[in-house]
Amino acid sequence: MAKRKRLSGPNPDYLPKGGLETEAMFPAYADGGYLRPAPPIAEVAGEAAATAALDEVSSAWETARLNGRLVLELPLSDVQLDYLVRDRVAEDDDEMRSLMASIAARGQQTPIEVADLGDGTFGLISGWRRCRALDRLLEDTGEDRFGTVLALLRRPEESSDAYLAMVEENEIRVGLSYFERARIVAKSVDQGVFVTQRDALQALFANASRAKRSKIGTFQSIVRALDGHLRFPEAIGERLGLQLAKALDGDGEFASRIITDLERAAPTSAEAEQAILQAALAPAPVSAQKQSLTGGLETDIAVSDRSETVQLRPGLQVQTRVDGSLVIRGAAVDADMRDALIGWLEQNF
Repeated sequence: MAKRKRLSGPNPDYLPKGGLETEAMFPAYADGGYLRPAPPIAEVAGEAAATAALDEVSSAWETARLNGRLVLELPLSDVQLDYLVRDRVAEDDDEMRSLMASIAARGQQTPIEVADLGDGTFGLISGWRRCRALDRLLEDTGEDRFGTVLALLRRPEESSDAYLAMVEENEIRVGLSYFERARIVAKSVDQGVFVTQRDALQALFANASRAKRSKIGTFQSIVRALDGHLRFPEAIGERLGLQLAKALDGDGEFASRIITDLERAAPTSAEAEQAILQAALAPAPVSAQKQSLTGGLETDIAVSDRSETVQLRPGLQVQTRVDGSLVIRGAAVDADMRDALIGWLEQNF
């Protein structure tokens, strides 16, 4: 019977220097354990889930930003304050200082509203006073914290929506004077945002009563005739405004007389300006006495129907009345003119 040949181990001289290939299949670990690698499909699925979750978060973030639910911090210099014609025509210094003090102490509490203009800049829709307060604080203090503004992004489909947002915010927060309301109506029509005054009134003040819209429409006469000449137009009350509008509509030269008076007087307060307007509205003596042909009785005859007025130059009018008297009035009439006129009469008559 043949002897079985005993097998012996491989000769190390003939083995690869790196050892058996099977050693790579069973790596050694410090703690003696072995971690089975994840299948490739599981690794791919995990990466896809993480990417999908990140995309979802990014999408939700962008949607919140575009829908105005995310407060942005923008450089103040990137906000164009003249994006819209502002409805607020005056800046009350006391109110502005109060707002500046509040922002300095507590920071900006209410975001402004802006529209993305697409070139790294933003157009201001509402929040003009807050931007002005931050700008003045930055100029006064030089602190960087006043160089940025908190904002909500709005996407008005049309310019009319942007104007409506501005008007509604001011109506709710601090209110507008009738002149300011009428002015934004006029400007929105001039810029082609609305075709007619009626369209602008209906859109911008849809929530106002018909009577209120009617008064705003009446103030259009004042805006068209005197905007840019009045220094304190926001102080004109409802009653005075309606009187001015009536006078402007009934007398084609009334606006030029008021403008001349305002330019000569250069009022420095709302009270002084309103005094000039009231004086322009004050009627001349409305009657003259004339003896009746039948019984010698005196009856009143309306001067407006029986008198003639000549405007020698802006600010100087002479009225000839039925009783033969002359009335000289206007902004040009002062003490020097009166003295010179009296002197001339004494020398010649």
